Amino acid sequence: MKTWSRGWTLAAGIGLILLTNAVALGGAWWNRAGEPESQLFLTERELVLPYRGYRMAENSGLALRLAWRVADAEGKAQHSNYGGGGVPAWLDGERMAALGFETRADPAGQETRRRYERQQPREVLIVLELAGPDWQAALQQAEENAARHAAAAAVNADSIEFANRAKRAQEAWRHEELSSSRLFAIDAGRNLAALRARYPDKTRFMIINGTLRPRLLTRDKQQRFAGYIDDVSVSRINVPFALRPMLEQLQTRTRNVAEDEEPRYAASLAIGQRLEPWIVAVSALPANR
Repeated sequence: MKTWSRGWTLAAGIGLILLTNAVALGGAWWNRAGEPESQLFLTERELVLPYRGYRMAENSGLALRLAWRVADAEGKAQHSNYGGGGVPAWLDGERMAALGFETRADPAGQETRRRYERQQPREVLIVLELAGPDWQAALQQAEENAARHAAAAAVNADSIEFANRAKRAQEAWRHEELSSSRLFAIDAGRNLAALRARYPDKTRFMIINGTLRPRLLTRDKQQRFAGYIDDVSVSRINVPFALRPMLEQLQTRTRNVAEDEEPRYAASLAIGQRLEPWIVAVSALPANR
């Protein structure tokens, strides 16, 4: 009886493993079945190659990090997010209420912050736009800021401080133009079909799962309801073994200052039926694009 019990336990364990693998493979197959829900052509600006440090030496896998951004209430573009979050200007109290959050309290009430921000995070659909108006505005702002500081430095030609400010502004403009992520979170919803109807271009708009948290903002002594995009599900994308060689070579290569602003590769990223990503192809980009 004891021997039979061990054999049954072993068989049950093997069966569970096989079932789990079958479910995972079935899910992957369904995700990639048919036409992708979206497919975007991104570069190193949006798909970031991780630094290959000592701790990664024993790791045989390779995953790219998705860099995305938000434009805040003042129209300023926050820096690229590598797994972080942001408070976009469009995610106001009305939008948060439509997404299921309680916003009927008075924003100026003493207990409002505690009650509002204690609400549980919600899983929603996030729309990311590639090289749209938000990125164009960020680029224009960086250019105008560089021009303003350059003019100030010209007027104050003997000032090292003004010269340094102009240099930093010029570097920020170059970084925005050549290196910063062009993916911006522009909308959120709970119905995929409705969002896709609103943003039909599948080569420009990516719809993925994300998490929202309530956030109460204070500006000019006035409080208002807002939302914080805590994270998105497509934060790390595994690179298939066949596509790794070129990326692994870049990962171990030291970059000089001039090359730091130039994206070195491009990748076709597909989002499947379950809104899960996979990398279709990777290609090297010519220098000095």
